[in-house]
Amino acid sequence: MATLCPECDNPLDIDQDEVEEGETVTCDECGAELEIVSTEPLQLALIDADGYDDEDDDYPSRGSEEDDDE
Repeated sequence: MATLCPECDNPLDIDQDEVEEGETVTCDECGAELEIVSTEPLQLALIDADGYDDEDDDYPSRGSEEDDDE
């Protein structure tokens, strides 16, 4: 199934039957790393420089030890 890269709108040919949620793919055009968020329907999320995708903004960052400071 062809889907578009969320970074550059390049068409990506990804067979949703051959991928699983949580896998990463790379856009051939812009080099963006994308995480497969859903396979039905196929949805991709851009992984930012910190290794988190844009949808993880509501969660504390990895390595956060706020609870240990008390």
